[in-house]
Amino acid sequence: MTLGYISRRFFHLLLTMFGVSVLVFLMLRMIPGDPAQLLLGEFANPEELASLRQQLGLNESLITQYWIYLKDILQGDLGNSMRSNAPVSAEIWVRLLATLELSMVAMLIATIVGIAAGVLSASRQYSLWDYGSMFLALLGVSMPIFWLGLMLIYFFSVKFPLLPMMGRISLGIEVPDLTGLVVLDSMLAGNWAAFISSLKHLILPAFTLATIPMAIVARITRSAMLETMSKDYVRTARAKGMSEFVVIMRHALRNAFLPVVTVLGLNLGLLLGGAVLTETIFSWPGLGRYVVDSLSGRDYAAVQGCILVFAALMATINLAVDLIYVLLDPRIRVHE
Repeated sequence: MTLGYISRRFFHLLLTMFGVSVLVFLMLRMIPGDPAQLLLGEFANPEELASLRQQLGLNESLITQYWIYLKDILQGDLGNSMRSNAPVSAEIWVRLLATLELSMVAMLIATIVGIAAGVLSASRQYSLWDYGSMFLALLGVSMPIFWLGLMLIYFFSVKFPLLPMMGRISLGIEVPDLTGLVVLDSMLAGNWAAFISSLKHLILPAFTLATIPMAIVARITRSAMLETMSKDYVRTARAKGMSEFVVIMRHALRNAFLPVVTVLGLNLGLLLGGAVLTETIFSWPGLGRYVVDSLSGRDYAAVQGCILVFAALMATINLAVDLIYVLLDPRIRVHE
């Protein structure tokens, strides 16, 4: 990985962030509705509305508003929320950690189950397991997230009250805020009651969020494995008397892993930015739900800050995928 390549990627990242900031800034102001009117209510008098617009800087031209916004970003200031008047960066950080916790657990489930299902399907092609797992994968891709979430709540929280239906932890249980990740904090504090409670709260939303990437990973893994298992080096490994497990894990899966890594990286970015429905259904206090609430209140600074964070995360994940490519396959080189 050369210095020139890293410099180019960093420049592309800055260019992407600039483009995203311009698009989001303009699109938010095209949405009908007056933030000052929403904050003060429909019965506010014109003097109060004019004063609040002046205070929020809404009376300035779009170019002036964007210039002020851009200068604040370059200084690391995402502005203050119009609704709470609190710094947007602080509000985003708390909710980002909640979304990261949910997304990482969902990605872990999708990776383990999806790769296992894809490998087993490819190694037992045209078997009952192959047809069954691919049918479930197709069902997982096609099933609406909101419907699945509601059905899981009905069966596992209402009909058979085994798991909680909302929140991150049960009421009355306190966990010291060490990292912002409730599961990890409860482990570090040795609070096993909180650890079990936080895990129970994670199961339903994490499984719901993992459904689509799990199905995609399973199908991509199966396709890549079938292509790899027809190669000469796999037949040679079998001819040498290696066990089927060694052939699949050491030779086939490793060489079929590049497209799987691509899918995992893309899905991780989508999970971080697309957990809106899941967080809304399960009342998970994450960043996706924060964006929805901010859009409803025309909170420009909060929405703009969230979109910039999502864009930066996606760019970072794409760079990480490129680095993993080189580690998995040394033949891949980056050219100047």
